[in-house]
Amino acid sequence: MAEVTNKNIQVKHCSQRVGVFVDVQNLYYSAKAVYKARVNFKSILDKAVSDRNLIRAITYVIKADVQDEQTFFDALSKMGFEVKAKDLQIFYGGQKKGDWDVGIAMDIMRLASKLDVVVLASGDGDFTDLLVHAKALGCKTEVLAFQKSASAKLIEVADEFVNLGVDGTYIISPSKSARRPVKKPVETTKKIIK
Repeated sequence: MAEVTNKNIQVKHCSQRVGVFVDVQNLYYSAKAVYKARVNFKSILDKAVSDRNLIRAITYVIKADVQDEQTFFDALSKMGFEVKAKDLQIFYGGQKKGDWDVGIAMDIMRLASKLDVVVLASGDGDFTDLLVHAKALGCKTEVLAFQKSASAKLIEVADEFVNLGVDGTYIISPSKSARRPVKKPVETTKKIIK
């Protein structure tokens, strides 16, 4: 029987345990502002998982009591996401706030020991330190975001970055008559961990 001497054997890609954490508001407003389009969350989930072992896929949404909101949440659930929702906060004077930054960070920290790869779908630079910490815990980190609106520091810290704005695969044109683009290879940036 051959003795294995290399203790740094990498986990096979297909056996990597993946957690996907999607900041819906960040992607929604980025796609709307930059591309005047909607996000294709199913394509994002497919890319995030690839041929790996999905442990959890969570979307974080804000309930604002708008038309078709529940239909959208149900659609995310049918795609395979766990949907976590919280109410939009309305402050005195009419100012509104809704974000999941702390919730996303807590879920990543709770699950990191069960994951090989943390996939964050958000361009929010507030998550930079979170990714640094996830890497220190031994997780590979991947960020999926629209590069035009994503934090340069977040992209730099991630082990891999996927630009969702490269070829139209991850957006849905607002025009009903527009044809869906043919899938092209996704632009990725891979970094070597020292």
